[in-house]
Amino acid sequence: MIVYKSTDWVEALRHLRASDIIRLLLKRVLWVGLYAAVVTGLVVKYDKLNLAVDKEFFSFLGIMLSLLLAFRTNTAYDRFYEGRRLWGQLVNNCRNLAVLLHARLPAHDHANRTYLARLLSNFPIALDGHLRQGVRFEKLEEADAGFVERLQQVQHVPSRLSALLQEAFERLLREEVLLPNHLITLQRHHEALLDVAGACERIKATPIPFSYSYFIKGFVTVFILTMPFNLLDTYEWLTVPITMLGAYALLGVEMIGDEIEDPFGKDSNDLPLTQISNRIRANVHEILGVELHEDVRTLADVPYSVVF
Repeated sequence: MIVYKSTDWVEALRHLRASDIIRLLLKRVLWVGLYAAVVTGLVVKYDKLNLAVDKEFFSFLGIMLSLLLAFRTNTAYDRFYEGRRLWGQLVNNCRNLAVLLHARLPAHDHANRTYLARLLSNFPIALDGHLRQGVRFEKLEEADAGFVERLQQVQHVPSRLSALLQEAFERLLREEVLLPNHLITLQRHHEALLDVAGACERIKATPIPFSYSYFIKGFVTVFILTMPFNLLDTYEWLTVPITMLGAYALLGVEMIGDEIEDPFGKDSNDLPLTQISNRIRANVHEILGVELHEDVRTLADVPYSVVF
């Protein structure tokens, strides 16, 4: 995820070269410029293909297209913002669980503190992989002997980790380390873990309907292809840069919507799930007083601008 100061224009422009979508957009704009140059050359030199498009009708189409693109972008950003809000809830609930467990567990109970810290901090790491290209089991901490090997046999790793947490709570209740009222308090934050996972899966598995996305792409394509014919009578060779500028705006808005509608990818504008997961792991271990490996602690300090 690219991090920048919204008030710093120079820094924002500097990040243009760091975005894959901008590089792809510029390539498409160059192809549009080549098309506009061919059309302009044929009309100016040979007076062919002079298919004048009524300017009022063309303006009406532009208004309709702008409304569609605005709705498209707002819908995509809603999905992006909901994803970030859900991961914010995950951060809060993991920290709250760690704080409650720290207050309930005896200070000398290092075994249970370590086991619960590793279980809890493994959940966001597993959810990160579950929403992307698969869980990276080498990044999970061993809670006990053979822990990671057993998880590799499970299809839904976050659910299994949540079940193990519940089993640990019930065991501590039987051992009278936790009281029933403690379990009720813990349960509220524990249930929120799978609520977040389910909501993220809903976003991941429900993209913008294909017919709607296809219609907008088709509309944008036709609008750009007819744009030079509407400008030739007035601007002649200036039609080429004007068409390229219009294509940059229209294609850019549509491509940005395509990128941010899935906030759990690994593009430069997607959510920094790995970094958030590492921060949660460091926070949980610190709260419960469990030592964390130095290399893992270092990952928690990596800026959000680094994409894993």
